[in-house]
Amino acid sequence: MYYVSKKIRIAASHHLVVDYPTKCARPHGHNYEIEVFCKAPALDASGMVVDFKTIKERVTDRLDHRNLNEVLPFNPTAENLARWICEQIPCCYKVIVKETEDNTATYEV
Repeated sequence: MYYVSKKIRIAASHHLVVDYPTKCARPHGHNYEIEVFCKAPALDASGMVVDFKTIKERVTDRLDHRNLNEVLPFNPTAENLARWICEQIPCCYKVIVKETEDNTATYEV
């Protein structure tokens, strides 16, 4: 099995839609650190699991310097964001979304 991972940093804003009072329901932003993990039993014709450029483009182009509530069809929690990123990238089996130094969400297939 071949494994690759890529770290990506994006800046984005959002607000959470929740049924209890929280300051996170107000618009705010984060400098997210995202790590994407991919694996494949064989390499593609180019000798890769997945091109690092593909990983970066599928995350950065869609999310960087955006309001996540406007570009994603779900409540943009760190957990939901991790799952969505995993679904966008070929061969992806795990995503870690670090929203702040102390708050991290992981999604694994």
